Amino acid sequence: MYKIAVVGDYDSIYGFATLGLDICPVSGQEEIRKTLARLAGERYGIIYITEAAADAAADELERYQEMTLPAVIRIPGVSGNTGSGVEGVRKTVEQAVGSDILFGGVDK
Repeated sequence: MYKIAVVGDYDSIYGFATLGLDICPVSGQEEIRKTLARLAGERYGIIYITEAAADAAADELERYQEMTLPAVIRIPGVSGNTGSGVEGVRKTVEQAVGSDILFGGVDK
């Protein structure tokens, strides 16, 4: 069975522990990279990551773009929603179905 983890600043992720998810508080670009690599190697099927943490380690996240597992999903943190999470989901769906689902494949 695969596990689920949440990565980001402590204030943004501590509540997920009450849901039974593993939380991984991180505070720097290098720590985020190491944590993602560790989680990917430890049978985590889903890794939620705050948008701020994802932005700080964008190059590391690219490694997981084409992989089936782990699924790395951006979530808003306490600082608010930057929109990068929704944009990431939109691009992934567009890649999967060959069309932008929000705009019906029409050029913007």
